[in-house]
This record gives sequence, structure tokens and C-alpha cells, in this order.
Amino acid sequence: MKKIVLICGASGFLGFNLFQKLSQRQDLDIYGTYNSNSYNRINKNSPRLINADLTQKINVDKILSETKPDVIIQTAANSSGSKDDVERPEIHVTPNVAINNWLISAAHEYGVKQFIFPSCTIMYPSRDEPSAEDNLDLNRDFSSPAYFGGAWMKIFAEKQCEFFSRRGKTKFSIIRHSNIYGPYDRFEPDKSHVFAATIRKVANAKNGSKIIVWGQGKEVRDFLNVSDFVRFVELVIDKQDYEFGLFNLGSGEPISISELVKKTIMISGKNLEIQYDPKGPAIGNKALIDCSKAKEKFNWKPIVSLNEGIEKTLEWYNDNIKLR
Repeated sequence: MKKIVLICGASGFLGFNLFQKLSQRQDLDIYGTYNSNSYNRINKNSPRLINADLTQKINVDKILSETKPDVIIQTAANSSGSKDDVERPEIHVTPNVAINNWLISAAHEYGVKQFIFPSCTIMYPSRDEPSAEDNLDLNRDFSSPAYFGGAWMKIFAEKQCEFFSRRGKTKFSIIRHSNIYGPYDRFEPDKSHVFAATIRKVANAKNGSKIIVWGQGKEVRDFLNVSDFVRFVELVIDKQDYEFGLFNLGSGEPISISELVKKTIMISGKNLEIQYDPKGPAIGNKALIDCSKAKEKFNWKPIVSLNEGIEKTLEWYNDNIKLR
């Protein structure tokens, strides 16, 4: 019998990539929810896609009672880029607390077998050594004041998952992933994360011109291709044998923003000058994570190198975004 999988937030970057890939499997029956279709990624006429505001419990109950999922993948969120992290962090807190709360509690109430929650790594401190899952110290500040609201929102959801996992009906997997990039990312100036912003700036720049980078480029990040993320989710669906698991997920190849920009320019083949804007919104921290637990448990490791990922994302952007 096929597993029924409900992807919440199927019109978003992660959700859409998951919906596309998992829909190809013959052993899974895929449904998705969406609140908006701002990027026209999905076919709103598809019977597999449900329009719903997941901040409302009545909508969550209706969807679960009708689809009866075996697996929920919770990617629905109000999210954007570093500009909002710095200037309007509150928009990433209130609606997301509501969405996560109703979905996690409903998964338990309706006896959903698996709940997969992509969290993030913003709760880890900024430091020179990679952080493992148990390096989280809730009595110290996070790596940046800009992350305070978002980090506690994620931690609350993680603890909800842990609480309900002890009630015995639903198995939970938390994925603290690094910066994910790839096709169908957000590339607009005010909503993109640093990888997508770099791709846009380099792809749109004329040869011999200059591009502006917010901050000083000293932040260090770990970038993971979305296809490697999706592959890990598939492993969790197929092989989860624990009540509650928390896993870091990243490439394990940290790089500074400055080096990322230089590498992207080199791969593009353009001759571009870099100009740093110290007044631009930037979060000056080091985000390094230890992913050995995911590798030991699921024999998972990233396949797409950063160079290959940059090249493929540049090609996708030029074919799908730049020419519009």
C-alpha cells in the first residue's frame, strides 16, 4: 500500500522541490498545501494541491481528516531574506508559531505516523568549530541578535515535536539544515538569501561592471544543494526507526560570503568588480555545523559540490528567470 505524504507549503522553495521529486515515486501518494502561489510554481487546479491558511486550526483539521496522511513534511512558513531578518524579524515569528503549533499537535491527534520538520541552524552560536546537535546552549545568546525571534520559534517547534514523540503516536524527525540553494529559490532583491542574491547579481551584471555585496563578506556559511536535502528527506521517509531524531544537514564545506561571490564570478566567466556596502543589512557570524550524525544514521552525504551547484544554479537562473 502506498504511503500518503502531505507536504505543507508545496508552493515554497523547499516544498515545491519536494513535491516535484516525491511525486515521481510510485510508492508514495503525494498531496500538498499552499497559501499563495506568488511564483506560479504550482498548478492550482490539481486535485493534489489544497489552498489553505495553516495558521487556522479549523483548516489544519479539515486537511488531515480528508487526506489522512501517513507522513507530514512541514515546510510551510512565512520567510524571506537577511534584510527582513535584520529590519523586520517579527514577521518570521507569530504566523510560523501558529502554523507549527497546529500541525504538530494535529499530527498527534490524527495518528500521523511520521512528521518531518525542516528547522534550521540559526540557534547555534557563532564559533570556529562546527556545532553538533548537542552543542546548543539555551542559556547563551545566539550567533546574532537578529536571530533571537526566529531561533526561539524554531526551538519551540522542535520541543513540541519532542514532547509529542513521547506520547507514542507519531515519530518525529527534525532537520537543522544549513543554507539551502538551487532551482525555484527566491531571487528578488528584498526576499532572497545570500546564495540566490549572489546568483542574481552575477547573472544580471554586464561583463566589466561591478556588483555590490552587503556587509564586508566576512560571514561564513555552509551551503547545501536542494537535491541533497530532498534525498535526505526520502531516506527519513523510508528508514526512520526512532521516535524522535534531530539531525544537522549541510555540505560540511564552510565558505565566506566574499569567497562565494568570487567563486560565482569565476564560474560565470565574467570579469566583475566587487564593491562591499558596510551599511547594507548583513549578519556577521560563522555558521558551521557537524553533519556526522546524519551520515552515520542514514549513510547520507552530499553529492553536489559547491562548484557544480553554482554552475547548475546559474544555468537554471539564466534559463528560467533572467530571460523573463
